[in-house]
Amino acid sequence: MTNFPEKGKIYLIPTTLGETNPLEVLPLSVKKIIEQIDYYIVENEKSARGFIKSICPGKSQSKLIISLLNKFTDPIEIPDFLDPCLDGIDVGIISEAGCPGIADPGAEIVKLAHQKKISVVPMVGPSSILLAMMASGMNGQSFAFNGYLPIDKQQRKKEIRRLEKRSFEENQSQLFIETPYRNDAFLGDLIATLHPNTKVCVACDITLATELIQTKTTEEWKKTKVDLHKRPTLFIFHKEF
Repeated sequence: MTNFPEKGKIYLIPTTLGETNPLEVLPLSVKKIIEQIDYYIVENEKSARGFIKSICPGKSQSKLIISLLNKFTDPIEIPDFLDPCLDGIDVGIISEAGCPGIADPGAEIVKLAHQKKISVVPMVGPSSILLAMMASGMNGQSFAFNGYLPIDKQQRKKEIRRLEKRSFEENQSQLFIETPYRNDAFLGDLIATLHPNTKVCVACDITLATELIQTKTTEEWKKTKVDLHKRPTLFIFHKEF
């Protein structure tokens, strides 16, 4: 009778949302797991190594075995990333910021892990989406993350109006992100398109010393000056009854 090794696990390892001390926003359990794992799936090797070094300074960098999962990864290669788990070795997935699998390519690995009956272990850490919702004062019972809206200005405004209507009809808060250098233009489009009484939350630099989280009506935002250029930002709006 052949004895097969027990499968390793996939650990979803959260990172910080910017330049801050990891142990100020991450639990000790994350440090303990990183101390144990040498195999990682990451978006960017340099930043992942930097994060690992910041949380575990004594860990040997030369022993790390890193697979890259980003827009340049050949889909044919992805299933091989789970081979260590099939040999009984634990693997960690590290996002560029926040929690793996949420608005993150790590979701593809998690999907494959379930298909191969590999245990997936999500770890506690900061999610900009949930932190923004928590601080927005909007509907935490019903909300939708929409990712990026169309770049074309007319299509974008059309989509904003459609989602504002949905927000009103379903009492649902709508969340968005934008490429950081387009943040100011995106807020301008929201202000120009939404109803004057629609609430808009801007959540910027979450967990950082420069954190800014404010919820105002569209009309109030028209009178507010804020610089969001190249700053990680979540936008939320909700048209109430």
